[in-house]
Amino acid sequence: MQNLHQVKEEICDIGRRIYNKGFAAANDGNISFRIDENRVVCTPTGVSKGFMKPDDLCIVDMNANQISGHRKMTSEIRQHITIMKHRSDVKSVVHCHPPHATAFGIAREAIPQCILPEVDINMGDVPIAKYTIPGGQEFADAILPFVDKSDIIVQANHGTVSMGPTVERAYFLTEMLDAYCRILLISRSIGKVEYFTKNEAEDLLALKQKWGFKDPRADLANCELCANDIFRDSWKETGVSHRAFIPPTFRRGEEETKSCQCKSSSDEQEQLIKVITERVLSALGK
Repeated sequence: MQNLHQVKEEICDIGRRIYNKGFAAANDGNISFRIDENRVVCTPTGVSKGFMKPDDLCIVDMNANQISGHRKMTSEIRQHITIMKHRSDVKSVVHCHPPHATAFGIAREAIPQCILPEVDINMGDVPIAKYTIPGGQEFADAILPFVDKSDIIVQANHGTVSMGPTVERAYFLTEMLDAYCRILLISRSIGKVEYFTKNEAEDLLALKQKWGFKDPRADLANCELCANDIFRDSWKETGVSHRAFIPPTFRRGEEETKSCQCKSSSDEQEQLIKVITERVLSALGK
């Protein structure tokens, strides 16, 4: 069991970092840490993450019942507990609203891969979960399709959920993702975004495996590597697609060329039609 006071101090420290980074305005966000088999320390509702004190924190059981604390627990603790029940390696969950990553969730734009090596190694493919009203069990369950394959999830029209063995590790994923999304948006405003080549993408994935990092893309090849294919089956329900960032299509041999073109052409045509339609409507509106 972790030292309870140290855990509370760490949660308050991460809360200050989240607040100071602009990831949680006012009272937004929530943090948790599982201290033993049946107890979880979590942040309270209605308190700014930047000004919490250890005595403000709550303790709940694994059924989301508050068992101690003079403040009321966060209403979104069910989501944290759902993750912890599903993944025994997860001890901490951090939820907040990092602006650049959240923007991708609002736009329902798939976060591209094969651009920054640190991001590919530390995060890999980042999914976007469907929107549900915060607080209930449906909200908690909305991320379950993704927790086995990613340690950080963007929630459509909401924010991010990151998880790890420590509070700091969970938070670092949030910081890394938001920095990456900011870089993407700045790069696109300058001009064309350059992706890794097929060989570069494969070499990086091999290096990741050599270092002991698991990546679901290990079973993919060619055009699938940078096309967010791990979570593509969820896109119809969530409304996610590639509109601003179109991944490259790798070709090697006639059969794979046909496979890649068949898989990507319909998506790209649909995206192109949407872009053209939006621009026409915008022009007519003016």
